[in-house]
Amino acid sequence: MNIDRRDFLQRSSLLGASFLLPVLSATALPIDRQPAAAGFQLKFMATNWGFEGTTDAFCARAKAAGYDGIEVWWTSDTKAQEALFAALQQHQLEVGFLCGGSSSDPATHLKQFREALLAATSQNKQRPLYINCHSGRDYFTFAQNRDFIDLTVKVAASTGIPVYHETHRSRILFAAHVAREYLEKIPGLQLTLDISHWCNVHESLLQDQEATVKLALARTGHIHARIGHPEGPQVNDPRAPEWEATVKAHLSWWDQVMARKKADGQLMTVLTEFGPADYMPALPYTRQPVANQWEVNVYMMNLLKQRYNH
Repeated sequence: MNIDRRDFLQRSSLLGASFLLPVLSATALPIDRQPAAAGFQLKFMATNWGFEGTTDAFCARAKAAGYDGIEVWWTSDTKAQEALFAALQQHQLEVGFLCGGSSSDPATHLKQFREALLAATSQNKQRPLYINCHSGRDYFTFAQNRDFIDLTVKVAASTGIPVYHETHRSRILFAAHVAREYLEKIPGLQLTLDISHWCNVHESLLQDQEATVKLALARTGHIHARIGHPEGPQVNDPRAPEWEATVKAHLSWWDQVMARKKADGQLMTVLTEFGPADYMPALPYTRQPVANQWEVNVYMMNLLKQRYNH
């Protein structure tokens, strides 16, 4: 019997999944059966990163998969805005916006970011659950990067919309020890925790920076649920048994954030953000991804829903 490469990979993935069930059931067990304080909400967001199709098709797929909302880049294109808000209403989805800048000049970058941030938080079509910031640069000075954070603290206070800065490579909070200085000096700084980046930057699971990680967890309001490892920001497939210890390390971090949000009766948002190739490892020459991005993200959502008894 002849089996082509695609059939072989599909059959192999299905076969492999049968051996992973004990691992999945163990990590999916609810960790806290205590009732949450009044006001606590847990909402799962889908990423359109890597999705090929219309905004409406993406929203329809996200809704069908069980997501509460989507996280997308704010756009100044009015037609794109109309399509987005129509799709959000049609499929009854929440939204979180990404805002950033692209210039290597700090003043220009700040101007780009300010325009996007103010537009996203002042539009009257649909109030976002939060803003996730991809602003600043790892090579800007502390004072230059602080301008971005000070702006977001003011906007969050004036609008009531949470504004988070992501722990992301190339951005302000690209490394744990760098982020610590900002957290200690700027009390209003709130985080989108994508701790997979720090695992990659520091080539570890951060065992030697526990105090810094603890501080970051205490200031986290939004999570990007991707599993990183010492040699990269994304494991090939979190369902694979060789990543069990790495998955558990990430779960232990997220558990602490979730416990605090439950106790405080606050909104907790989670974006499942495994990315496409080249974030997703791919086979040489064909560049075929070694796992299905959408399936992995839905798996992560369902795992966390079960774990947090949602």
